[in-house]
Amino acid sequence: MNGPAEAPELTKSELAVLKVLWREGELSAREVHEGLPDALGWAYSTTRTTVDRMAAKGLLVKRSFHGIYLYEPRISRPAGLAGVVRELAERVLEMDYAPVVSLFAEANDLSPEEVDELERLLEEEV
Repeated sequence: MNGPAEAPELTKSELAVLKVLWREGELSAREVHEGLPDALGWAYSTTRTTVDRMAAKGLLVKRSFHGIYLYEPRISRPAGLAGVVRELAERVLEMDYAPVVSLFAEANDLSPEEVDELERLLEEEV
């Protein structure tokens, strides 16, 4: 996964799409749409517009494969989560990010390498 090393500020919609792609890998817009939570209530056209905008912003790689566009994340999961962790720690909980990062490590939601990358990204932002 090559691309921006910094931690971008993601919208809730962008994060929802990235979570599907981080979990599943390269997908078509239709497959991304099918992987999104029903609670979003999105029409397929909304998903298609969102993934195209994300590709234009450099968050996704878009490539054509036999007439179908496939999308994959250009940013790592830790890079995507760094903004969320920063928001939660600093603005919501009014605390340092380290305890929040440790929750990811304890829950095994991120690999040790991903936890290290997340910590590095958060330290760079300080």
